[in-house]
Amino acid sequence: MPAVQLFGFGFGYVAGFLAERASARGAGCAGTVRSEAGAAALRARGYDVAVWPGTDVTPADGADWLISVPPDLEGCPVFRSFGHLAGSARSISYLSTTGVYGDLSGGWAFEETPVAPLSREASNRARAEEQWLSLGAMVFRLPGIYGPGRSAIERVREPGARRIVKAGQVFSRIHAADLAALLELAMVRVKRGEVFNVCDDEPAPADEVLVHAAGLLGVEPPPAVAFEDAGLSPMAQRFYAECKRVSNAKAKAVFGWRPAFATYREGLADCLRAAGVGR
Repeated sequence: MPAVQLFGFGFGYVAGFLAERASARGAGCAGTVRSEAGAAALRARGYDVAVWPGTDVTPADGADWLISVPPDLEGCPVFRSFGHLAGSARSISYLSTTGVYGDLSGGWAFEETPVAPLSREASNRARAEEQWLSLGAMVFRLPGIYGPGRSAIERVREPGARRIVKAGQVFSRIHAADLAALLELAMVRVKRGEVFNVCDDEPAPADEVLVHAAGLLGVEPPPAVAFEDAGLSPMAQRFYAECKRVSNAKAKAVFGWRPAFATYREGLADCLRAAGVGR
């Protein structure tokens, strides 16, 4: 793969995984963050990162763009500020959410499934998708992202942790390393103006994942609480209002990608190893 510069608008957790892969093949990595503290931490790792908004930024010609900046009511802020430069990019990858599908009552979400966002945040994402697709970007619809330091392994140990149980509820998820692997493939085999779901092979209830994480740690699982009795915030209630299974068949067929962590079991085992925790 050519050593083309990676430019991450919103150089966060996912961009970090992709940057490691890019650096290993000799590619430069640059991007934007929202704070000087965040920029300093990434500069210490050898990445050319600037604070934006607030700094004049221009991606290098021929760079691979990765966009994970949250949208607003008008769509994507990056689109408004940098869309006129899109022709200089080798590829553009926009990270969206499977929340644009809304609730499918446990049914399967495919890329051709009509979007029906239930929240303002998901509606903003759908608007941003349209903007980037109009410029030939690839859109990647993501469920919950987890990985070392950000998984059920950590949640089990949080004070006051509990398992919310809602009959029939399932969620899809993706390990950040598997997402980075797919993004790297897509930046080589660019499919302009296409949408791809990215997830592992097994949708599962969130409470089941927490039980498995507790087992890996050799501790009792957090107490179970029925959804109706959990007293969740309106935002959390909206999260549980959506139930769907997300298909990754298109990404597999187009890019030849397979998740290294096919289910949460393999993924949590990796998170445990990364944490250096023994039973």
